[in-house]
Amino acid sequence: MSLDLARRGGSSRATIEFRWSLVLCAVVGVLPFVISNDYWLGVLVVAMYFAMLAAAWNFLAGYTGQFSLAPAGFAMIGAYTTGLLAYHWNVSPPLGILAAVVVAGGIGLVLGRIVLRLKGPYLALTTLSFAEIMRLVIGNSIDFTRGDLGLSVPGILDHRVAYCYLFLAVLVAVQIGLFLLLRSRIGLFLCAIRDDETAAASRGVRVVLWKTFAFSLSAAISGLAGALYAHFALLVSPELGLISQTGLIISMVVIGGMGTLVGPIIGALLVYVTAELLRSVGGWQLVVFALLVIVFARFFREGLWGLLRHALQPSAVAPAIVEGD
Repeated sequence: MSLDLARRGGSSRATIEFRWSLVLCAVVGVLPFVISNDYWLGVLVVAMYFAMLAAAWNFLAGYTGQFSLAPAGFAMIGAYTTGLLAYHWNVSPPLGILAAVVVAGGIGLVLGRIVLRLKGPYLALTTLSFAEIMRLVIGNSIDFTRGDLGLSVPGILDHRVAYCYLFLAVLVAVQIGLFLLLRSRIGLFLCAIRDDETAAASRGVRVVLWKTFAFSLSAAISGLAGALYAHFALLVSPELGLISQTGLIISMVVIGGMGTLVGPIIGALLVYVTAELLRSVGGWQLVVFALLVIVFARFFREGLWGLLRHALQPSAVAPAIVEGD
């Protein structure tokens, strides 16, 4: 009975969050008609790139409870996969993007099988080490990757407005996929693992299998985002995998609302646009976001979405509140 109640409550909450995420995406879809400046159109595209990475990391950390420090590393892997295929073998961008998803997801699957028996800081440090090793390998393989010089990548569209709608379409597709997954039994298993791994295992949930699945899927989405970004930016470098990029992704999720479908999109759009506005103050923008993460993690665990949810729809979220057994 408690499982049925949990499923109904979680489904209701996920449905509300999914609908609001689509509303937010619809608003983003209108912006290219309002913004005529190519620079700010580019900012919008990169914000959606970060929204995909934030959604991928949130799926792993917010819904499965696995704290990885490698989302930017997997985005870098995806970007270099399609970039290297195009640069050395003239592989078309669509095939390169597909290969990026497969390679990033495959590496995530292998890495997940190795590290997901670890917990807490051990998992975080292991994934951080992996991301740094990959960044250093790419940066030092000058003959193959061109290292810090950067790798030229062909574009796939001619105008930034077109890129806006491409990234938006992929972001919506990612949201739909995550929503359907979270409404299924798999989503219930993942949330059970997050809430109490030992209890989930005692109920017959294959903990390592589903943790590995979540890790691989999160890596695949990150690889997809990285591949799309590569064809937008026309140049990729090891800077894509910097730990500061991962820190930015985590701050987006925490500020927007961890463990929600709409929070990462809110956080990505708000944080990245604010970062561009604060670019003139240099490294202080990172200090500002770090302080915001501390404040939200301490006082507003549900992030901006939680605040908006209680302010705008107090009655709509009542079915999502499930009492204990």
